Amino acid sequence: CFYLLKMSADVSEEQTGKSSGPKFPNSGFDSETGIYHSLIQLGENYRIPTRTDLDTATFVLSRFPHPDLAASRVALIDSATRERVTYAQLHRSIRSLAFGLYHALGVRKGDVVFVLAPNSLLYPSICLAIFSLGAILSPANPINTESEIVKQVRDSGAKLIISASEELQKLAKVKVPVIVTSRDQSNDKSVSVEELIECCDAADELPGCQLTQDDTAAILYSSGTTGTSKGVILTHANFISIMQLLRWTVDVTHAQNDIFLCMIPMFHIYGLAFFATGLFCCGVTIVVMQRFDLQAMIEAIKTYQVNNIPLVPPVILGLVKYCKDSSYLTSLRRVGSGAAPLSKELADEFRAKIPWVELRQGYGLTESCGATTFMVAPEQARARSGSCGALSPTFCAKVVDTETRLALPPYQRGELWLKSPTIMRGYFGNEEATAAAFDEDGWLKTGDLCYFDGEGFLYIVDRIKELIKHNGYQVAPAELEAVLLSHPNILDAAVIPLEDEEAGQIPMAYVVRAAGSQLTEDQVMQFVTSQVAPYKKVRRVAFISAIPKSAAGKILRKELVSQSQHRVISKL
Repeated sequence: CFYLLKMSADVSEEQTGKSSGPKFPNSGFDSETGIYHSLIQLGENYRIPTRTDLDTATFVLSRFPHPDLAASRVALIDSATRERVTYAQLHRSIRSLAFGLYHALGVRKGDVVFVLAPNSLLYPSICLAIFSLGAILSPANPINTESEIVKQVRDSGAKLIISASEELQKLAKVKVPVIVTSRDQSNDKSVSVEELIECCDAADELPGCQLTQDDTAAILYSSGTTGTSKGVILTHANFISIMQLLRWTVDVTHAQNDIFLCMIPMFHIYGLAFFATGLFCCGVTIVVMQRFDLQAMIEAIKTYQVNNIPLVPPVILGLVKYCKDSSYLTSLRRVGSGAAPLSKELADEFRAKIPWVELRQGYGLTESCGATTFMVAPEQARARSGSCGALSPTFCAKVVDTETRLALPPYQRGELWLKSPTIMRGYFGNEEATAAAFDEDGWLKTGDLCYFDGEGFLYIVDRIKELIKHNGYQVAPAELEAVLLSHPNILDAAVIPLEDEEAGQIPMAYVVRAAGSQLTEDQVMQFVTSQVAPYKKVRRVAFISAIPKSAAGKILRKELVSQSQHRVISKL
């Protein structure tokens, strides 16, 4: 007790500057500035390029395998059709499409090209061709509604739309030229990406276009899990910086035999930075799934001897709950987890079921162009289950008290603030939101509640906006969800705040029961009560067929909050 009190006093003194307090020399924390620095140094081959006249496509293409190898090394495989694309074919496809977009459709530097399509072998060519012209990529989720898509097209100021044929009906109200990804019989009048690639000569030189790292490369719209979606402006410098970090993470000197499975949507920053662009700098092979299906994913792992998969927590949960025969996964060497929090309990379950696989959690945002922290070594991941890793090179961070704005030392919870060459320029056409996202010194406020431990490893507690305020206490939904998911008869769960006159808010759980389960509301509440402090108890339960989630696996709490409000109104 004396030690804890002494440590608390030292931390308090450190915050106010009266004493140096605990030094935490292995955490990267500077007590003078309140800044956490990455303890990892990039090697010379992975340094961020300083030349300004560089764009994302040029950077990626310059790191393709040597021409003598490119003709035989496979870049992409369609998981369903088994069609293969070599690096040489991919290079020609990018150049030909860029030529066609420029000469046939008049795409110029600064034009926004809106892309509405699922994963495909063509998606990387589309992205890199757009980048090479200095045009601006704005990808969208195909499952968005017509009104959401129309809003994004108008908000981004798109000059051209590239769409999958099956999504054309959602574009009927948009007065912007549209081409399709692939021609089919029902749309024989539409120009297609495939035709542009076939008709244009990759050897033809494009007119000189002066591009710089500071130019805008993409506008990605956030998932809007808790509020209105905003357009994140990412520059070529952002992408090039994150690609160098990706090359370092993958270790390009040993990557030529790596086979990655892509089930992450390429329109999401996770999929765009990895599969549509960055991994081609590493010379790996990517097996592409058009849409996610758990059984198809397991079959693809076995068929193509996949050894690397970046996943999201709901898919990891699916592997733990539904994969009955782990022999299908024997080729797997590494699984990454990102885009949403991975609980310690789920990570431990995964490692117990598939012990030969390295499970490494990372943390990132669209606003940081992807990964901010990462588990470098498997022993780190096992020893710190629940952590999302240490700061990646080029990143520095603060943990800030949301009320006092004081920078906090290790083991103290606050809002995570970030700086890095990968950080976005701002929100498109939204000066108010941009100003709110940064402090006066340029630190990005992530909105995530977190803390660092004494070794510099980051732990995300929850979104600050999603914390439930119960009788003056703060309750993290993610903590309760982890408890719920440990129940054998619960397949999935989400916790939201429910307004309450006396307590302010109470935790309400939406639960997906296992098939055939007769689990009751009382049983769910008793299960949680036995494992948490009294103020964290779940006080209302509703059963649901599926938890609504974004394409990246984030729980769409605003939809559940809306459902809960309708439930209350209907009862009244």
